[in-house]
Amino acid sequence: QVQLVESGGGLVQTGNSLRLACAASGRRFSSNTRAWFRQAPGKEREFVAAITGSGSITYYSDDVKGRFTISRDNAKNTVYLQMNSLKPEDTAVYYCAARSFYSSDYARSYDYWGQGTQVTVSS
Repeated sequence: QVQLVESGGGLVQTGNSLRLACAASGRRFSSNTRAWFRQAPGKEREFVAAITGSGSITYYSDDVKGRFTISRDNAKNTVYLQMNSLKPEDTAVYYCAARSFYSSDYARSYDYWGQGTQVTVSS
């Protein structure tokens, strides 16, 4: 059974940093794109960042570009999201995602999801 488990969420003040981690088990995703999404209260889930299997290519939403960094450790089957200069509008449940197939659409089409971790940024 494949599981994605996020960790690292919490409550921080504006301008501070957090590092999220997403550990996968039950299947290796070394060759597959992995991603982070988030969902704020009353809003739809939105793409945050993605990273290709080798880690050589990354993608970011315009809202987080320059502040967030996605990375991965394939030996640990884990992907990370370093979030700096956090803002209140970054408050959301953050989900990691992985997929078992190839797709050029890095912002969609993922078949494995974690349960989410809450990030709250106070002003």
